[in-house]
Amino acid sequence: MQYIIIGLGNFGSTLGIQLTAMGHEVIAVDNSMEKVDAFKGEITHTICLDATELPALKTLPLNDTDVVVIGIGEHFGASVMTTALFKQLNAKRIIARAISPIHQKVLEALGVDQIIRPEQESAERLAKKLELKGVIDSFGLSDDYNIVEALAPARYVGQSIREANIRNEYNVNVLTILRPNQSRKFWSTTSPSKTVIGVVSAETVIEAGDVLVLYGLIKDIERLLHAE
Repeated sequence: MQYIIIGLGNFGSTLGIQLTAMGHEVIAVDNSMEKVDAFKGEITHTICLDATELPALKTLPLNDTDVVVIGIGEHFGASVMTTALFKQLNAKRIIARAISPIHQKVLEALGVDQIIRPEQESAERLAKKLELKGVIDSFGLSDDYNIVEALAPARYVGQSIREANIRNEYNVNVLTILRPNQSRKFWSTTSPSKTVIGVVSAETVIEAGDVLVLYGLIKDIERLLHAE
């Protein structure tokens, strides 16, 4: 896929580097030549231009671009102006970053396809990790439902999914299991990694060190993980 990312701050640069590493074509735009030069070796294309100027945006290959990500956060006016111009140019899909509730409301009024608040989302994920025992990572699908990666409680080790009876007791589904293994590195040293075992069956046995990928209400997942 082809992406245009506006803004080479921490968010935009990290996203551009990751998408490039995944094999996508990325055009990253910033009005700072220093930032453009800093990331030109890590992102497919980096361009210095003012994204609040319509003639400048018209030089970008919008017709061939699948997604425009507006990563400007700190400069409210520039974010709103850039978003409005991309809407005027009929970008196929616009994802915009908001840093406050007011910022989000304005972006919603402009009709962007998706609004993200990475700082808030990261803080919420961290709060859930700190609150729930054994949680490694979490992804909120709504205010109530979450997908959580958690170390398998010791009481389930050696039991099959049927024997653990997690769904019936806690109304929580085990989607899959991440199982530790050893990955060989270039210099013949090893480091731990995890393998996804696929869709679990009733006969799948939970092993020591397994990470369960759980889906359900956060209050039910909390009951499961905090039970003795």
